[in-house]
Amino acid sequence: METILVEVSGGVRKVTLNRPEVLNSINARMHAELEETFNQYAAAGDEHLCVITGAGRAFCAGTDLKAAVAEGRQPYPEHGYAGLIERFDCPKPFVAAVNGLALGGGFELALACDVIIAAEGASFGLPEPLVGAVALGGGLHRLARQVPLKQAMGMILTSRRVSAAEGQQLGFVTEVAGEDGLEAAVARFAADVLKASPVSIRASKALVQMGLGLADVAAAMKAQRNDPAFVEWMESADAREGPRAFAEKRAPKWQGR
Repeated sequence: METILVEVSGGVRKVTLNRPEVLNSINARMHAELEETFNQYAAAGDEHLCVITGAGRAFCAGTDLKAAVAEGRQPYPEHGYAGLIERFDCPKPFVAAVNGLALGGGFELALACDVIIAAEGASFGLPEPLVGAVALGGGLHRLARQVPLKQAMGMILTSRRVSAAEGQQLGFVTEVAGEDGLEAAVARFAADVLKASPVSIRASKALVQMGLGLADVAAAMKAQRNDPAFVEWMESADAREGPRAFAEKRAPKWQGR
């Protein structure tokens, strides 16, 4: 890997965007490498959480426009921008650990994650119209679904940048890291996720995503029993282990299947 750093430990894959000299902006090589590492995560039976962060003072400043001009228009990988924007088939969770600027495609990458944990100095925005572009990597649609519509439109139409604190108030930031810092906040979150059954976590994410595509809660609850993620959970060893461990007053031994 030339543009990203990858570490795998204790069931967590950490992916660091590593082009700090250009604020981790994404070129064709980074698109391909992100696609590859996220494919590896999706297929790994012993990895249950993926954390994405940036090197230096930025999370990601979006598309590397200089590289785009020099290289010409390049097709995105199979799962879309940054290998994640259209990865609708992965039930494992993704966490954006936003350490600084998250602009344009960088903000879209963060919005595509299930959780955003941000450093106090982080900031977010969709400035594409300022360079004659449009945020087509899911940013328009995800932002309008994750915060009140009028607030989303205010950000979109003005290209306004918002702080981590305001992002939390609006609802797209899960947590703003406190005095202990971003790394500690992400580690605490990961530890909480890893306490639970991986099968239950996957099923929970999949059912939320399925339900959001239906008309109302009643329709979602009716549909969930036929969802493949629900069936996988019902038939899993973890679904049997949890109640057994509780009855025996011991810590569960999750198999992740």
